[in-house]
Amino acid sequence: MTSGPLAAPRSAPLPALRAPLANRTNALHAGAWWLWALGLAAAASRTTNPLLLALLVAVAGYVVSARRTDAPWARSYGVFLLLGLAVLAMRLLFAVVLGSPVGGTRVLFTLPEVPLPDWAQGVRIGGRVTAEGLAFAFRDGMRLAALLVCVGAANALASPARLLKSLPGALYEAGVAVVVAMTFAPNLVADVRRVRAARRLRGRPDRGVRSVLQVALPVLEGALERSVALAAAMDARGYGRTARVSPAVRRTTTACTLGGLLGVCVGAYGLLSADGEAFALPALGLGLAAALVGLRLGGRRAARSRYRPDRWGVRAWLVAGSGAAVAVGMLAAAAADPAALTPPAVPLTAPSVPVGAVTACLLGLLPAFVAPLPAGRSAP
Repeated sequence: MTSGPLAAPRSAPLPALRAPLANRTNALHAGAWWLWALGLAAAASRTTNPLLLALLVAVAGYVVSARRTDAPWARSYGVFLLLGLAVLAMRLLFAVVLGSPVGGTRVLFTLPEVPLPDWAQGVRIGGRVTAEGLAFAFRDGMRLAALLVCVGAANALASPARLLKSLPGALYEAGVAVVVAMTFAPNLVADVRRVRAARRLRGRPDRGVRSVLQVALPVLEGALERSVALAAAMDARGYGRTARVSPAVRRTTTACTLGGLLGVCVGAYGLLSADGEAFALPALGLGLAAALVGLRLGGRRAARSRYRPDRWGVRAWLVAGSGAAVAVGMLAAAAADPAALTPPAVPLTAPSVPVGAVTACLLGLLPAFVAPLPAGRSAP
């Protein structure tokens, strides 16, 4: 290439649009991850199309692989995947042994049927196993497995400690119990790996029944030490201390909280049912409003301060909005083409690929590009 006054000027390269590295100041709000995962779970609950469910699982897995940290609680995603596969296998096993509510004409094989008394009408053990019944059980079990995977993605991405900081004051004590329960198993697994690595460095066997018994004692000792340290830390921070409020505020708080939770349950049931969409949204809205009022009033009893509260920034809005967009897009696709999202089991047909639903599912990939990068990772 020639240089000089006649040479064409070279344009400067455009900077790559990448997410920043995560630190204490720009870390994504833990609630955004849960809203994103709940949006994917709501979308999974509206379809039994195995192709769409597999796409939702793939979206959740890609985001987890791109934005998961190295913390012990972040390794729980694989456990939820195995749990989903176990649920799917059990659903198929029940369909084979106990039969399926869906009949069919394509008989795959016939099991010996166990005779049951007259009072057990409608229940059978053994008998014909049809392809339509297995397809129905597979789609139903895959939907439940996708819901578990979405919850597992939220557990792997959202820090339990940071989520506890963002909870309302009325839920602080219950949140502490949940966080302790969620972090116990990952810490126990980390202790087992640490002790086994120490035994290998000392030239001792780390496999077999004898090694398991020798590993159990130091792991149990570590769990007890963490429990004592946690109890001392909670006592030093005044855990359980409450402020004095009037009886009227307590009664109003109880009524709003219980009534709000009841409204949320009724609204959620209406959204999941086929004929409850007329009353679902009003009941859900009123329940959420009453629950928020109850939580606001109940927070007056919690006498605690927050150090460096997490901020809800633009990236948190984008992550939470992507989950909401997936749920809304799936609801719109279900209203436009219900047969594509819930394919009939009889007659047995191959599932279709609705373009609108696929586009809505792909919107869930947005957190893999806008959420802050964990330390030691590169942009996808």
